Amino acid sequence: MIKIPDDAQLARFAQHIDRTRNLSPLTTKSYLRDLARLQTLLNNEAVETLREIDSHHIRSSLSILHKEGLANTSLQRWLSSVRAFFRYALQENWVNDNPADGLQAPKKAKKLPKLMDPDETTQLVTLEGDDWISLRDRALLELLYSSGLRLAEIANADIGDIHFDDATVRVTGKGNKMRIIPVGSCALTAIKRWLKVRSQRAPDNEKALFISQRNKRISHRAIQQRIKLIAQQRDISQPVNPHMLRHSFASHLLESSGDLRGVQELLGHANLSTTQIYTHLDFQHLARTYDKAHPRAHSRDKKKLEP
Repeated sequence: MIKIPDDAQLARFAQHIDRTRNLSPLTTKSYLRDLARLQTLLNNEAVETLREIDSHHIRSSLSILHKEGLANTSLQRWLSSVRAFFRYALQENWVNDNPADGLQAPKKAKKLPKLMDPDETTQLVTLEGDDWISLRDRALLELLYSSGLRLAEIANADIGDIHFDDATVRVTGKGNKMRIIPVGSCALTAIKRWLKVRSQRAPDNEKALFISQRNKRISHRAIQQRIKLIAQQRDISQPVNPHMLRHSFASHLLESSGDLRGVQELLGHANLSTTQIYTHLDFQHLARTYDKAHPRAHSRDKKKLEP
């Protein structure tokens, strides 16, 4: 049986990546294991030297591994190992080109973001209390959910960014892009209550909308900690973070309006494809609703189905 690549070539490649890339022994073994799998797959191909291997052989091997059920992350690692080997083989003049260049493994499936249902969200944001921290946190939570802001956007918001006349907030998002977003009446009321006590604490030259106990702009970390703590205090079972409120805002709005373009604008997404993930979330919600509500959604007991 012809080994392609042969043992000597694999040994030299292993020395190369160990010397130039300072990889761990375990990572080097992973590279060699991926290349051993390539050797096995090439046994079914009519090739006898490295120079005969082309992109068709690599693509075919990739397809076989995919059909065998290899996970997408493992496929990506395998292709990366093969590409690295042929890059070295090209340097050593063992091949005329890299047959793995330009090929892509199946992309890893995107995990859908976690979110809260409307009842859970209401439970979180309707924070009671007249002390200044409770009033601040209520205003912060209401604004996050009302307008779907990113963590950095709400932390960087200034008093002058809130416009009560037209019920909007001005934020600067990714890429330093500014956008104007509507603010709901509940959030506006909470912000007004907060501003009354804020003026008693913050220095005259402090522009930040939300301040910390040190009377300075609240940090990202402080916001995350406060939201996590409030969720725990209000017996919300899942861990909650600022971005979950943004996801919930988008999903709930899309579920009610069906306006994907509008949600894209409000979120400040440059590409519609980024916003489309919420259509999957919306479908999941509808599927769960169907399972709970439709009389024919559940299979009958097997005994009842028997004639």
